[in-house]
Amino acid sequence: MRAIWTNALAWTFQGWLAMFFAGAAYAKLTAPADHLAILLGWSEQVPLGLVRGLGALEATLALSMLLPLLARKSGHIGVVAAASFLIGLESVFLVVHLTRFEPALAFVNAILLGLTIPVWFIRKRALS
Repeated sequence: MRAIWTNALAWTFQGWLAMFFAGAAYAKLTAPADHLAILLGWSEQVPLGLVRGLGALEATLALSMLLPLLARKSGHIGVVAAASFLIGLESVFLVVHLTRFEPALAFVNAILLGLTIPVWFIRKRALS
């Protein structure tokens, strides 16, 4: 019974993460540079290509969160890998937002870490 609940929790978190990162990716890939400067203060300090590349990475990771569902396979190694990348990405941006004195955005990254870390643990344990 516990396995059913942990699997449901993981899928719920994976769905939320996929939606969040798909939206973030869409904005980074399609918004003009002046709009990105309003949405993402840090984007003014880096080349636009880096912002677009980050958007492509986020789109890939969002898709990876749902890959087992889309492929109708139970293998979760892709989810574990995607969650590992997301934990790294979210940790870096947590530090970026803290150093830029953006507490609201740092809080968003802390919440994302709070969703991603359980997914990593649940799916990692399923691989064992």
